[in-house]
Amino acid sequence: MRTNWARNQVFGATDVQRPHTISALQRTVKSATGIKVLGAGHSFSRIADTDGTHLILDHLPATVDIDTVAHTARVSAQTRYGQFALQIAAAGYAVPNMASLPHISVAGAVATGTHGSGMRIGNLATPVVAMTVVLASGDVQEWSAASHGEAFAGMVVHLGGLAVVTHVTMALVPAFEVRQDVYIDLPFESAMEHFSEIMGASYSVSLFTLWNEGVVDQIWRKSVAGEESPLPAEFYGARRADRPYHPIDTIDVAPCTEQLGVYGPWHARLPHFKMEFTASSGDELQTEYFLGHQDAVSALEALYLIRHLIAPLVLVCEIRTIARDNLWLSGQYQRDSVAIHFTWKNAWADVQRLLPVIESILAPYGVRPHWGKLFTMDPERVRATYPRMHDFQRLMGIYDPTEKLTNDYLTGLGITKL
Repeated sequence: MRTNWARNQVFGATDVQRPHTISALQRTVKSATGIKVLGAGHSFSRIADTDGTHLILDHLPATVDIDTVAHTARVSAQTRYGQFALQIAAAGYAVPNMASLPHISVAGAVATGTHGSGMRIGNLATPVVAMTVVLASGDVQEWSAASHGEAFAGMVVHLGGLAVVTHVTMALVPAFEVRQDVYIDLPFESAMEHFSEIMGASYSVSLFTLWNEGVVDQIWRKSVAGEESPLPAEFYGARRADRPYHPIDTIDVAPCTEQLGVYGPWHARLPHFKMEFTASSGDELQTEYFLGHQDAVSALEALYLIRHLIAPLVLVCEIRTIARDNLWLSGQYQRDSVAIHFTWKNAWADVQRLLPVIESILAPYGVRPHWGKLFTMDPERVRATYPRMHDFQRLMGIYDPTEKLTNDYLTGLGITKL
């Protein structure tokens, strides 16, 4: 039995293939009737499931090719972000942001629009300038804005529904150093009154709350060397921590990245967790919703009114910001966004009953769910929040006319070829 990392999804593939070469991959894709790539398995939804062939790319050559003239890196799709980061950092480069976990695969993170945090920083798909793919026909193509024009914006966050990605090329920035400081016990009222100032105070800011009355439990501030102002002992009513914290304070802090204001390389501070540790047992469920930054306070105040329903089921809730982009199926498409991320206890029956309540509260704000997390929103509502959805579905018809890469997850959402 094969499952995702959290073990809440049991995969239904009847065939598993681990090709060693691109030509073998081409043959497998061409001959399959239904196919999906299984990356690091960190999605909680059924986005990577198939009843056909599961492709695992970990036997393909793992490469990171850095172009010091164009300042880009071409990386194998299956590479974990933590491994990729170390290699570009050794050459003096960085990517602008990383997710909480460095264990996720590059191609999987891009395909689902996964993100880090920062009001000026886009999600992990935004640095992508090109992709090498194997089409359903078995042919290899290079995709980029130069070769495909505006359509490339619809190809980057592709939900695994257009092609099998073998390499991703990303724009790089110069390497930088970051410090991480945690503040605790932020009054909820202060958090709402000064939300924009708090979230914009550092390069990356996360709020962690257990939805207890009157308080946001932690603020994680990640500040770039040379850009930050002196950090005060008190921050909008929260006090600076004098010891390291895990987002769930009852868990050992050893897996967490360095805190207490100690500078270190970007890749060792922007994630919340270290590559050499498993962040947790995975005995959890996750849900995440994106809404416009301008609506965040109203939405959070509305959720605060049902905290008595949320608190018994939540392990921790993280609130982050992400800059807008023009990627058609990105959760941040044309909207500076706030992400509300729930890590739930592994109690799906109870969580499943609560999600419609949360989604009803968030509905007036044009909420978009994270593709790789759990949600119960009506498929028509989900599709309606993406103005270019029909254009993406036309791309599905062009690049996968036999719907070889479509699965029950996509059809259940009504995301099929036009």
